Amino acid sequence: MCLLLTRQLLLVVCRMFKRHKSLASERRRELISRGATRSILKDDMKNFHFLSQFILSAGPLKSTSAVKHSKTTHFEIEILDAQTKKQICIVDKVTQKSTIHDVKQKFHKACPQWYPSRVGLQLERGGPFLKDNLTIQSVAASSIVTLYFTDLGQQVSWTTVFLAEYTGPLLIYLLFYLRIPYIYNMKESSRRLCHPVVHLACFCHCIHYIRYLLETLFVHKVSSGHTSLKNLLKSCAFYWGFTSWIAYYINHPRYTPPSFGYRQVAISAINFLICEAGNHFINVVLSHPSHTGNNACFPSPNYNPFTWMFFLVSCPNYTYEIGSWISFTIMTQTLPVGIFTLLMSIQMSLWAKKKHKIYLKKFNSYMHRKSAMIPFILQIL
Repeated sequence: MCLLLTRQLLLVVCRMFKRHKSLASERRRELISRGATRSILKDDMKNFHFLSQFILSAGPLKSTSAVKHSKTTHFEIEILDAQTKKQICIVDKVTQKSTIHDVKQKFHKACPQWYPSRVGLQLERGGPFLKDNLTIQSVAASSIVTLYFTDLGQQVSWTTVFLAEYTGPLLIYLLFYLRIPYIYNMKESSRRLCHPVVHLACFCHCIHYIRYLLETLFVHKVSSGHTSLKNLLKSCAFYWGFTSWIAYYINHPRYTPPSFGYRQVAISAINFLICEAGNHFINVVLSHPSHTGNNACFPSPNYNPFTWMFFLVSCPNYTYEIGSWISFTIMTQTLPVGIFTLLMSIQMSLWAKKKHKIYLKKFNSYMHRKSAMIPFILQIL
């Protein structure tokens, strides 16, 4: 249709051009015969030039393509109480690219008493909580989506959790090391001198948790998510309670040194420092951008000898961590440290086996000869 119109327009313009040309030639003859001035001819030429420029400015003769209008699908999110199944609110005008986090933000605007960090959304009652980075399009079966709301309670950031976990043991141990009043018998404390292993144990303990604090602030890429306040209290109770028990026995005036004397203390202290250094360098490697995110690759050892543990295990940071606590147990030769080391070993072995399974799915070609945490042991288990 557009082509026909343009052709007709061209024919009309051509006819007008021929007619104008013939009229102009006749008029020129008459004017010349009458002895007209050249200015009139110049005016006619200007008019013809204006008409030609107007035709050329119309652009090339192309058919106009139909404009495609993209249709954006909007979803309607119905949020129900997971316990009573009562409707709390309806979040409308949610686009396909919107995430669960965006839904939580809109839910917070509708219900200001529920902060996004304490909102848990589920597709089914009792099902897993949806992650914040999931898009609505990936979970929606129709334009109307029903989600179940659960109050997760008061939430705190993971950075706050780690800082509270590691700051408490550092300060608590120093209180026992300084033997402040009302902890030990002051008369007995003033009479008995501290064995050198007591000072060395305080130094190693402080090094361990100072390293933790610095890595939390400057090395680790802590998740921007949150956890419940109950988990923070549980973690602090575990770390702070064990630190108090450990520090009370090591710094007690009647503390007895290790059985094998300075040789046992020196060897275990050197091994402790080696494991601490190895743990730090492994955490630095794991914080590299190529080892995080969706396109992550399995960490590979470099020129640093501490990173060569990657040849044997998939979680060498846990290996070095357990090595540090075993060395600290041998150095101090106390029962509370041994119990703490045992519990930490069990917990970290569970974490290591879980991560090892994930690594096997992602990097099967690199993991077939590796164990989870302890070389040649957890692979069999």
